[in-house]
Amino acid sequence: MKRKNNTINVSKVIFVVLVFSFFAICIKLTFVSLAKKTDDIDLTAFANNRNTETEILKANRGSIFSADGEILAQSINSYTVIAYLSDTRTKSEDNPKHVVNKELTAKSLAPILGISEEYILERLNQNKYQVEFGPSGKNISTLLKNQIEELALPGIDFIENSKRYYPMSSFAPYVIGYAQRTDDDKIVGRMGIEAYFDEELQGKDGYTIYQKDAYGYTMPNTTTKTEKAEAGQDVYLTLDSKIQLFVENGIKEITENNDMDWLTISVMDAKTGAIVATGSNPNFNLNKLDIESYLNPLTTYTYEPGSTMKIFSFLAAMEEGKYKGDDKYLSGSLNIDGSTINDFNGGKGWGTITYDEGFSYSSNVAATNLAMSIGREKLYNFYANLGFGKRTGITLPNEASGDIDFTYRTEIATASFGQGITTTPIQNLQALSILTNDGVEIQPYIVEKIVNSETGETSFQHERTELGKKASKDNIDKMLSMMYDVVYSGKTDAKYYKADNVTLVGKTGTAQIAGDRGYLTGQYDYVRSFAGVFPYENPQYIIYVSVKKYNGKYKDFAGMITKVVEEIAKYKNITELVEKVDNNKIIKINNYLSTETIIAEEELKKLNINVIKLGNGKYIINQYPEKDNVVLIGSKVILLTNDTIYKMPNIIGWSSSEVITLCKMLNINLKTTGYGRVKETSIPEGTDIISGMKIEVTFE
Repeated sequence: MKRKNNTINVSKVIFVVLVFSFFAICIKLTFVSLAKKTDDIDLTAFANNRNTETEILKANRGSIFSADGEILAQSINSYTVIAYLSDTRTKSEDNPKHVVNKELTAKSLAPILGISEEYILERLNQNKYQVEFGPSGKNISTLLKNQIEELALPGIDFIENSKRYYPMSSFAPYVIGYAQRTDDDKIVGRMGIEAYFDEELQGKDGYTIYQKDAYGYTMPNTTTKTEKAEAGQDVYLTLDSKIQLFVENGIKEITENNDMDWLTISVMDAKTGAIVATGSNPNFNLNKLDIESYLNPLTTYTYEPGSTMKIFSFLAAMEEGKYKGDDKYLSGSLNIDGSTINDFNGGKGWGTITYDEGFSYSSNVAATNLAMSIGREKLYNFYANLGFGKRTGITLPNEASGDIDFTYRTEIATASFGQGITTTPIQNLQALSILTNDGVEIQPYIVEKIVNSETGETSFQHERTELGKKASKDNIDKMLSMMYDVVYSGKTDAKYYKADNVTLVGKTGTAQIAGDRGYLTGQYDYVRSFAGVFPYENPQYIIYVSVKKYNGKYKDFAGMITKVVEEIAKYKNITELVEKVDNNKIIKINNYLSTETIIAEEELKKLNINVIKLGNGKYIINQYPEKDNVVLIGSKVILLTNDTIYKMPNIIGWSSSEVITLCKMLNINLKTTGYGRVKETSIPEGTDIISGMKIEVTFE
């Protein structure tokens, strides 16, 4: 009986414990269901997070274009090759989902990926679920992907991604810059426009938030929230792809046969400040990133500019009323506080000459005399007012400011001919703009506009930016005349810049290179430069060139620059006679709009003008060139009549501007190849013109 009582007591204890536990659990569940947090954990958020999936919608990075619409940078699909090694993926032997024949796979992939069979086999023989094939298997193109897919290799697959691609490879790489994918899977700009406008180009990623089940599928009857990605904006540069090509071809030509530390050539629109071309050596391929230097020559190279600064020191004297071109001085050498200032011919000089002649000879003594006459403060202020010694503000990263600090009389002297101070190419281009705008300085720029890639709306459009009047028109005209004499008088090596089809005027510069213990004295230890404007009669472009330690013939170097200028002149149809044109050969075009066709045609033919008449209408409704433009005898004048039927004229030998004008007049869609004069056309002479039709024109 005693054992029975013990059994009953144990059962009661167990029953009480179970009842107590049940009530404790109920209380806990009630508390959990009513409380916002348990053990400092937000249970609702915890449950949602376990079931909530956020998928990032990647924004497409904007593209970069040239001024004439060439794609310079874009994002394209790329792929990473992967190999599945685990046989657990294969459910049927007839349809293998893993690599079955490793030797065949290695042999097939090796020539496409450009890696060895041994390396691929090493990867395929690893005890892993899947493997990749190193850098050679990443970022492959769609073309390579298609080639691999055609092999139908079991177990080979691809991870889709995007990469930055530069269709023109080595086209202005320091301006365009490059972008790379980071560890957090974002493409970020690292140099140039890619870096400066990274925020605009990147766009904004979107996302989709949805509820998932245990298998990762979207749960039915749940809310999905989506925020669409905003594509990056497109950036249009001022670079003209054809002019850039002329510059880069010129650089390639001169660097193939000569040594130098570096070379940079830049061309700027003389009226707007748009940088239409800028090239350099060394250069690099944006797709390979074989970079020797990360410094953009246009904005970060600082060096003593040499005698191109005489343009500005002479102008400073003119502005102060201290310059009289006919006044004479003794050239050769000059003593300034115990230091000797020599002319470049070893201090021999050219005897007693005028200051105008001194500029043509690039006389350091002449520049020093003028600088002393106006004093340190006024020379410094003139330089500083032109923007030397500070950044121009161009939208490129890491722009340098240079240094124009000078105090002592010897420093004033050397500053007058560009020694002892440092400038950048972009500063020189900005300062030279006063020569082409009647003394008004124009800020240079490299971005024409920024456009929403989805809507086409323009968020930024550059406008000509004037920095103020820096010199009088009379003094500018005088300086341009003196620069004409520099090239065409034949007194110095500047004579090699005389072009065949356009009047290029300018000023040369040669500066010693500063070392640790004074200036270097080697045969090639110089920075040589050229500042030019063309055409002289109506300047359209400014060209600035500088080269360090060039070891070739200067005639060849100048010839390369002149060739570039001539190509630009042909392309832009600004060719002209180099020698001063007889006024009797110049025709000023009248206004022929609404004039009877027969009267306009007869009048122009009497002037020995080549009349291109479009249609047989009674009246003229459009003309090219427009009224008041000046042309030479024998030039073309296009007259559009009020007819309804037009035929294609013979355009072989026409310039690009003439062809463009014709197509606009007749509403023809133009596609061009090459540059120069028309060689071939898809629409032969005499063909009836239909509005909106297409024409392909090849230039040579």
